[in-house]
Amino acid sequence: MDVVQRFEPKLFEFISQEMVQDPAHDLSHVKRVVKTAIELCQQENARIEVVLPAAYLHDCFTFAKNHPERAQSSTIAADKATQFLASIDYPREFLSDIRHAICAHSYSANIPPTTIEAKVVQDADRLDALGAVGIARCLQVSASFGASLYQVDDPFCANRELDDRNYTIDHFYNKLFKLEAMMNTASAKLEARKRTQYMEGFLNQLKDEIER
Repeated sequence: MDVVQRFEPKLFEFISQEMVQDPAHDLSHVKRVVKTAIELCQQENARIEVVLPAAYLHDCFTFAKNHPERAQSSTIAADKATQFLASIDYPREFLSDIRHAICAHSYSANIPPTTIEAKVVQDADRLDALGAVGIARCLQVSASFGASLYQVDDPFCANRELDDRNYTIDHFYNKLFKLEAMMNTASAKLEARKRTQYMEGFLNQLKDEIER
């Protein structure tokens, strides 16, 4: 823990300077992911020396959501992060695993995590897409590209193709409700169930208000 305490201010300074912020990815997102990653790290007996830098730096580079090379963002971020860590003399024995954890965190990259540390970081990032924060982030992102809240004739996608580019609620079905089953660690699975139930309750309330 002494290692990460010594380097943590530099990690935050770097991400503050380098992160291109958008409605879903800002410093508050980073702080939440770090907090959750620390909790999961303790519960899953992972190495904090790998988890903490990866959690702080996982979004130090991102292409825009509609960029054709979006899936490459996490690999570019991983290279950028490890170069920075080497420049500040972070212990080199952790760099390879930090790089893998950052590469594997991304949903769009579809890189399977092979270490417990990578699993923890991926889970922490995905948990931030669930629950009350997940709902708020989903609404923010959808509003940023002009999506409607729901399709008037079939709000909850009973008889049509999902279209989360144009309808916010569709994104719950297209991605968010799938995340619980994709969690790697036992601790994250428990938290994902609670947060998913909260989101289901939100949609049930919305359905009641639309249809009454």
